[in-house]
Amino acid sequence: MANLLDETDLQILKTLQKNAKLTTKELADAVHLTPTPVFERQKRLERQGYIKKYTAILDPEKLDQGLLVFCKVKLNQINHEIADKFAQSIRGIDEVTECYNTSGSYDYLLRVRARDMKQYQEFVLTKLGEIEHVSSIESTFVMSEVKQSYGINL
Repeated sequence: MANLLDETDLQILKTLQKNAKLTTKELADAVHLTPTPVFERQKRLERQGYIKKYTAILDPEKLDQGLLVFCKVKLNQINHEIADKFAQSIRGIDEVTECYNTSGSYDYLLRVRARDMKQYQEFVLTKLGEIEHVSSIESTFVMSEVKQSYGINL
């Protein structure tokens, strides 16, 4: 599907990845077009699902959510029903900001935000630990973020 995009579409996507708050005029200036075709292209990219949504990136430290943990979860057995139930449970837990089904030693990789170690411990004991079929949890605590990018290399 990506080969249906021309260079202008890709430039629009690259520019919006850097700053989704641009007005149509500012975006048009950045890609060297007039506002009307840029507006139409942007709406088409949204309709076709290239742009999924627009969001603000918040500062977790300022919002008292400074502890970042990558949590590996292994289930004691797995099938479609168990995987669906696990995914449904995870979707309802606010501390989990991302969840990936993975291959290897663990079945899922979670990205978890918490205020501090005590809140993370409470999350493990009362939320994650209560999910049926969880057999092991391994936590990796982030000491500092070296690189964080929300975009896709186009």
